[in-house]
Amino acid sequence: MTRAVDGPSALRTPDASGAKDGEESGRHNQRRRTRKDLLAAAATLMRSGAKPSLDAVAEAAMVSRATAYRYFPSIDALLVEASIDVATPEADALFSDDRTADPIARLERADAALHDTIVANEPSLRLMLANALERSARGVTDGDIPARQNRRTPLIDAALAPARQQFKPAALAQLRNALALVIGTEARVVCKDVLQLGDAESNKLRRWMIRALVDAARK
Repeated sequence: MTRAVDGPSALRTPDASGAKDGEESGRHNQRRRTRKDLLAAAATLMRSGAKPSLDAVAEAAMVSRATAYRYFPSIDALLVEASIDVATPEADALFSDDRTADPIARLERADAALHDTIVANEPSLRLMLANALERSARGVTDGDIPARQNRRTPLIDAALAPARQQFKPAALAQLRNALALVIGTEARVVCKDVLQLGDAESNKLRRWMIRALVDAARK
């Protein structure tokens, strides 16, 4: 929220403010695209069977080595995440044959697909989390650069798309964010490491949480 102040800045017109917000959004989207481009370039080079260098990935993504290093602390961190990026299901493919508009059924499908990916790539995902946490603990952060590639939200958005009219806009936004806490790697770590639940119990718990969140958002 913008706070009103005395002086020339208080005279900013709505159009100027809107333009500034648009510029910020545009830069944010560009940074996410740059991160995605680096992951895609790394995945393409990895298919050749050789381990690419950070210079090679940066060149393939058409960015400088310094830019690549801002997004990833090392080539190993980049390659670990690139392998995960390839394995994550695409929303369009996941729901290509799904005609139901039931948000719970679609969210459960998204959760199951992402859970299978997490289980199949758990060592790499844990290493990715460790790299991000270690970098943050050392204070190596850049507020302009996304620390993670958001893979779960596109799946959540696709799952909710046919039922958007069932929710008020504010409730839908809250639901979208709350589901991101339930669907994904962190939920797997909590269920397995903290709660020490088996897969069957974890799956049942996540399904219960998905239903509870959708029901709460509808109300």
